[in-house]
Order: sequence, then C-alpha cells, then structure tokens
Amino acid sequence: MRADVVLAGVGGQGVITIARLLAEAALAEGLCVVQGELHGMSQRGGAVQAQLRLADREIESPQVTLGRADLLLGLEPVEALRSLAWLRPGGRVVTATRPVENVSDYPPLEGVLQALRAIPGALLVDAHELAIEAGSARSENFVMAGAAAAFLPIQPSTLRAAIERRAARWAEKDREAALRALSAGEAAVRAGAAAPARS
Repeated sequence: MRADVVLAGVGGQGVITIARLLAEAALAEGLCVVQGELHGMSQRGGAVQAQLRLADREIESPQVTLGRADLLLGLEPVEALRSLAWLRPGGRVVTATRPVENVSDYPPLEGVLQALRAIPGALLVDAHELAIEAGSARSENFVMAGAAAAFLPIQPSTLRAAIERRAARWAEKDREAALRALSAGEAAVRAGAAAPARS
C-alpha cells in the first residue's frame, strides 16, 4: 500500500498544519510516513505546497514524483490547478472552492472552478461555508483534512485524536469548531458534495 499526497494552498491557510496532522495520524496507524519538501513562501498570501508519502513499507524518497500523486488536496482553487502536474492518471483532486485573491490578475473564479470540475472524480468543497457552520471560519483547513482522510488509509478516529492532541491548549470553542469542521469534511465526501463557489 502506498499513498502519495500533494497539498497546495497559500500561506495562512494551514497547509503545513494539515500535512503534519495527516502524518501524525498515519504514524499512529502504524504506517511509514515521509513529509517531503515544502515549496514556496509560507508567509501569508504566498504559494505553499507540502508533500506527504504514506506506505506500509519503508519509503525510499521523500518527494512525490511529478505525475505520481494519488491525491491532490487544494486549499485554494488556483493553487490546486497549478499543482495538477503532480497528479497521476486516475488520481483524485479534492479542493476548496473559496479563492484567496492574492494577485492583481487573479483569473475569473468560475473558469477556475470549471477547469477543476472537468477533472474526472474531482470533488469541490465549499470549505468556507462548512467552517462557518462548524463555528469558525478559521477552521477551513480542518474541513479539508476531513475530506482528504476519506481517500487515505487513515481512520477518522485516529485523525480526530491527532487534532485533539494539537488542540489541547486551545480555547474549548476553537477545539470544538475544529472537530466539527473535520466531521463536516468527512460528510462532504460521503455526500459527494460539490458545492458552488460563493463570490
């Protein structure tokens, strides 16, 4: 068993946090885990990419090869499109729909979403709306973690435990919002949710 994951977004969205939580959960499941290089600028607004490799045997390389990722997890739609070269044929794209318009020439959102919807099996998730419903707009990354876990050899309870450990010092309302957001992401996959983006 092997699962190669590329996570793409912008600084401030929690790309690195989610990669680490997924890695912690996979380790708790007894899997071999390598978190590869981070690409881009991690300051708020800059492009960020993290790579994660999970397997039931030793992993030789820390990097996902172009065209070999089983899952592309986008926390921002344009960054998901820009990272498509890593996806293998038949791989899955799971992406949030809310843009982070960090450049003056950000392309028209509907065209970006149409391009993502054209990818077979792509799942577009309105993580922003689900995060608000969970109690905190800042928990979008936890929505996407829940959605990603559905395509990985990680039990939801194991990922939940990893989040609970990380959130142990948070205010109770923030911890509960994160856990509700995680559940919302899981439910979005079960429902095959492909919510339209809000402008």
